[in-house]
Order: sequence, then structure tokens, then C-alpha cells
Amino acid sequence: MDLGIKGKVYLVSGGSEGIGAAISTLLLKEGAKLCIATRATSVITEEFVELVDPDRSSVLISYGDLQDTENCQQAVLKTIEKFGKIDGIVNNAGVNDKVGLEAGPQAFRESIKLNLFHIYDLVHYALPYLKTSNATIVNIASKVAVTGQGMTSGYAAAKGGVLALTREWAVDLAGYGIRVNAILPAEVMTPMYRKWLESCDDPSDTEKKILNKIPFENRMTTAEEIASMVAFLLSNKSGHTTGQWMHVDGGYVHLDRMIT
Repeated sequence: MDLGIKGKVYLVSGGSEGIGAAISTLLLKEGAKLCIATRATSVITEEFVELVDPDRSSVLISYGDLQDTENCQQAVLKTIEKFGKIDGIVNNAGVNDKVGLEAGPQAFRESIKLNLFHIYDLVHYALPYLKTSNATIVNIASKVAVTGQGMTSGYAAAKGGVLALTREWAVDLAGYGIRVNAILPAEVMTPMYRKWLESCDDPSDTEKKILNKIPFENRMTTAEEIASMVAFLLSNKSGHTTGQWMHVDGGYVHLDRMIT
């Protein structure tokens, strides 16, 4: 299926690792052009870009910690300078930093800053350009926002904020023809997830217990499956879909666990 995103320009935060790398790779395969805004090390990012766009004709890297709002603004300006427009934003950057109730007020505030503020900032600075292109925004949230997880107050609150902003912006921007949707991953195998598993006392047993709780096929969602939903939501194939929270999770959140 031709998604019709060839030649479109997207800004993808955290787009060189894990789910973000899968999103970037698929969008490039579909003929899109990207600005990847990342705080990842240049070694990781440069290796990724060399693999997906060796001549640098379709990918721009904007380095910098997005907790600094100036880096958000620079990512937008660099995108406009190189490509002349922005057709959409994929707000993917974030990390479950395990900041719970006992971590304290300052840690909680830092967690919100890490996982929420840059989403607002990127869209704010890009808004004048988004308004001229019938743009699309896809926010990567988390099932933690609707289920809770325990010992991760900051991340849960931030991702809940992402869901709220998705609905708010869908209303706020509808008059400009801008669609806004969110994806809620649950258990997705990424290098970061694998690293966490390996830190467990019995990685194999821990993984087995997790898989047994996923109703559909008793397997984790792949990063590529998240990326496919992102591409669909960015495309005109989902042209009348806005303000939605899409669960790509093998039924993890909503299906009766008795079936497992």
C-alpha cells in the first residue's frame, strides 16, 4: 500500500534508537525526509544514519538534550532550513526512569521534564509551519498511563500528560486540518528492554512470565509494529482519525487475562 508520505518531512524525537529507530527506518523506506532530534551519542546516531541514509540526502540530525527548550527550537529551525517545511512530528523521546513516590519532589519534577515538556516545546516551535501543511502529530505514550505500573510516578504522570495533550491538541488544531493521535505501547522488545531483562536475577524466567501475560500470540510487540502504526497515522490513509489513543500491544491492556 502506498501511504502517500513520499517527500513528506517529519521531525522524529529520539529517532535513532529502539522504537524511534524503527520509526525512522520505515518512514525513510516510504520516501519521507527526517530530522532526528536526539541526545544519543554521536557514535550511535552516526552509525544508524550511515545505515539508513549514507548520502545524508534525506536525514538531518539535530543533537541536544530536548530538556533544554532551545534544543527543541533548534531542531525545528534546522528542519526548515534543510527541507523547507514540516509535515508532521513524532514525539517519541522518553524513558521510564523509575521515579516513584519515595524519590522525592525534585526527582518527580525532573522526571516530568524528561518525559513531557519537550513534547509541548517541539510542537509549540513547529506550530507556524504545521499550520501551513495539514500536518499530523503522533505522540508515543505508554500503557503505564492507563494501567499504572508501580514505583514510576514521574513516568506515569508524564505519559498521562501525553494522552491529555493528544486530546487537547486534536481539538485545538482541528481547524487547521492538523490531526493528533497517540500510540500506547506495552511490552516492546528493544535494546533498552533487553538490557533491563539481563539485569534480572533470572532473565529467561522473567521474560517467560511477561510473555505469558500477553494474550495475542504470547509474544512482545516489535518496534516495527509500532512504526507501522506511526506511518499509518501520519498518512492520509487515516485521514479522519484524530484524538485517538491506539493500543498496539497484543491485547495486553484490554483483553481478559483468562485467555492466557
